[in-house]
Amino acid sequence: MGKNIISTSKAPGAIGPYSQAVEVGGVIYTSGQLGLDPSSGQFAEGITEQTRTALQNVKAILEEAGAGLEHVFKTTVFLKDMNDFAAMNEVYGSFFQEPYPARSAVEVARLPKDGLVEIEVIAKVKE
Repeated sequence: MGKNIISTSKAPGAIGPYSQAVEVGGVIYTSGQLGLDPSSGQFAEGITEQTRTALQNVKAILEEAGAGLEHVFKTTVFLKDMNDFAAMNEVYGSFFQEPYPARSAVEVARLPKDGLVEIEVIAKVKE
């Protein structure tokens, strides 16, 4: 079973030895996406905008793979501060419709480039 590397300029490029996403056996696994603007490489301002930008980056990667947010069945959200959960959750809810994907949300000590949120997803390939 081979793996298909997914890459798009509509999301920030990898900042290390990894791929933006990999598709294996009809399942897409994205790397964690920060709230970085793909054109400027700068963080959006605050948790609300970083969440929105991170999810836009996830969406761009999925679209490059021929899928969309409606194909996501699992997400993991990493937060620098769990006190930001409500603000993140409000933005998150505007990106996903019922039936919602399964989700984990955890507070971490630190994120790459000192981001406030990082989001990764697992999705099925569009049928």
